Order: sequence, then structure tokens, then C-alpha cells
Amino acid sequence: MTKTYSPPFVITPGIVADVAEIAEHLGRSAVAAESAGALRLRRVNRIRTIHGSLAIEGNTLSEQQITAILEGKPVIAPPSEIQEVRNALLAYEHFPAWNPASEEDLLAAHALLMTGLVERPGAYRHGGVGVMSGDHVVHMAPPADRVAILMGDLFAWLGRAEVHPLIASCVFHYEFEFIHPFEDGNGRLGRLWQTLILSRWNPLLADLPVESIIHAHQQDYYRALAESNAEGASTLFVEFMLGVIREALMSSTEQATEQGTEQAGEQVLNLLARMGEGDYSAKALMALTGLSHRPTFLYDYLHPALAGGWLELTRPETPKSPKQGYRLTPSGRQLVLALRQHDGGDLRVRPDE
Repeated sequence: MTKTYSPPFVITPGIVADVAEIAEHLGRSAVAAESAGALRLRRVNRIRTIHGSLAIEGNTLSEQQITAILEGKPVIAPPSEIQEVRNALLAYEHFPAWNPASEEDLLAAHALLMTGLVERPGAYRHGGVGVMSGDHVVHMAPPADRVAILMGDLFAWLGRAEVHPLIASCVFHYEFEFIHPFEDGNGRLGRLWQTLILSRWNPLLADLPVESIIHAHQQDYYRALAESNAEGASTLFVEFMLGVIREALMSSTEQATEQGTEQAGEQVLNLLARMGEGDYSAKALMALTGLSHRPTFLYDYLHPALAGGWLELTRPETPKSPKQGYRLTPSGRQLVLALRQHDGGDLRVRPDE
């Protein structure tokens, strides 16, 4: 291999369509990053991600047990499995500081993920390694003396790759698993690094529960790797992973919609659904809902909508201004859009009593 090595793959019409669909869905799914609901959903997705990735590797701890470890509560389980969870939680704390094109950062990530689990965490393997399926070797990784060269070539490609980050992340993931550079921990680190690459393209993807979808399609995941190995190109694996990302994105959006619906309540949803773009006075909002009792409007509709982050003041510097107005926030618009899409384009609202 040379310094200008490029991993073999073909950009098929299906890959182009998947990239376009994922990008479009991300554009529609942008929500206010600081909303309480978004913060809670990110925490849930982080736990789902860790559970899915470790479950693929045989860890038996449940999402509830992982949550307990995160909260510092005692958990009765094999010490090695608890160590795996603690390592993963620690790795995700360092996640924002890593550069996906840095080989040094990847080695640091492996050290965090595998501390207490292997003899040489954070160091490339010195011996041969194969991927087993039962009693059969399904992939024999390149010799250990080639690992540093191959990883250097892979990072050099990633640093100059001109393909869409969605595609580049999948190709890197496949090539990483093909090289299998570490004694152990290759699967969880390869998946983590793909997420890191994706997150630098779009931060919304940092906590997308891709791992839980892979876990649900674990045999298909291994099959896509094996078939790509047989073809000598990562095309089939790229197609598979883009489908996983799309499914994870849809699942996360549905969760956000359900969570937003539960938090908002029927009165707030009815108010938001009647609003369009632009500013409204309190009187205009009351007219939209058909309410004449101001206290009911304030305490059941307006105040909860403001507290939930779905509405904002037009004059935040003077909250009691007689000219005060209200408008939808980005998360308010997203909630209405998601609900309309969920209901086939028609968010049905009931007349308020």
C-alpha cells in the first residue's frame, strides 16, 4: 500500500438515495439543543448506545443496570462486565475532545475502553487474530507487522476523503474491522469511531442509538462484513450501515415526538398546532384556541408552552411589556412538524372547551 491508498468501494444509486434521505431527515429533525426534553433523550440514547455495543460483544447487563452504574448505584454482575460499562461511560465523556482523523486519539480511546480488560490497552496487537463464528474462522486479519502501516494509510485517506461523511464513516468502519488492529475491543471501537466521524459532520448524530439497531440486526451486521470481505470492497457494508443510520434516526425521532407529546400535554399541543410562523399577542393566541377565560389560557396553555421551550417571548428583555408577543421556538416548530408527519400530514386538534 502507498500513502495514496483509497479503500475500494462503489457509490451505488442506493447509497446516493440513502445519503439524501438521511440528510433530509436530519434537516427536518433539528431541535433546540438545550431543551430539557432533548437533554433527557440524549441521555437515554447514550445508555441505549452503550448497551447495544456491549451486548454485541456478549455483555449481559441491561439498560437499567447500565443506568444504575451511571448513577453510582451498586449492581450485581460479573466484574468484567461492570468494568466494560464504566469504561464505555468514561470514553463517552472524552468523546467531544477527540479528532476522528487522529490516530493518537483512537489509541487513547482504546485505552479508555479496554483498561482492565486486556494486557495492553491503547496499543496495536503484536500477534495474529481471526474473527470466529462458532468453530469457524470467518476472517483472518492482516499480519500484526502490517497493522501500523494499514492504520496509517486508513487515517491518511480519512483526512483527505472527498466523499460524503456518511459514506466515509461507513468505509472507515469496515476497513477498521478488516484490519482488526487490536487484541480485543475492535468491534466497539470501530462503531464508536464511526459515530465520532458522523458527529463531526452533524452533532445530532453524536447520540444517535445506532448501536442498538446494529444489535437488533446483529447477524445482518456480520453478514454485511463477511460479504464485503468476499467481494473485496466495502460497498455492501456501506449500504447496510446507511440503512442502520436511517432506522436509528427514525427511531430517535419517534421517541422525541412521543416525549414531546407527553411533556406538552393536549392543551399545549392544541395551541402550538394552531400557530404558524410569526408573532402573536396573548389576545391573538386566546382567539386561536377559542378561549375567553384568561387564567385558564395562561396557566394551562401559555405558561406550560413557555416553560417547555416550545414558545418564546418576542421581547424577553421586558417580560411584562404591554406589547409582548409570542412565537414558536425551533423545538416548537419541530414538535408540530413531527406530529403532522406522524399523522400523515394532518395534525388533528380538538376544539377547546
